[in-house]
Amino acid sequence: MATGLILVDVQNEYFPGGRMELSGIGRASANAREILDLFRDRGWPLFHVQHLSKQADAPLFTPGTPFVEIHESVKPLVGEKVIQKHSPNSFHQTPLLGELKAVGVDHAVIVGAMSHMCIDATTRAAYDLGLRCALIHDACATRDLEFQGSKVRADEVHASFMAALGWWYAKLASAADFADDASKGK
Repeated sequence: MATGLILVDVQNEYFPGGRMELSGIGRASANAREILDLFRDRGWPLFHVQHLSKQADAPLFTPGTPFVEIHESVKPLVGEKVIQKHSPNSFHQTPLLGELKAVGVDHAVIVGAMSHMCIDATTRAAYDLGLRCALIHDACATRDLEFQGSKVRADEVHASFMAALGWWYAKLASAADFADDASKGK
């Protein structure tokens, strides 16, 4: 079986100039690029996931706008698969699972945005669908949230979701540690 990379929603919408800039997105996308380069260099399967709203006038991920484009830092090369989705779970009503199975992927490496939304939903779904998962925690980003009138800082949101996902659904690793393990054949 094989290891495959799933790059979730690393799109212009989340970067400076987008309509929902995430905390730490520059660092996260640089780390995602490190993992992407590793997969490209080794010829391992990789899949870009792109979120598109179903409404033409949506406030976020509006089809046909530059905001929905995959960010330059991880831009797909010709021939790389791009899976379009309309919900947080990258598997929901998409061909992603079939594409992974078609190339023998049983181990998913997940990077992208947002930690508390699409990364959470995709990682849990991947596990529930029978995939072993690795989540590259420093190649994911999120934003400040609010709960009952209190601000929850992005770093706290991210840490909480990584802790929850790492407890059951995925092995957590930094980009550097994952690349080091890959070089050692782990």
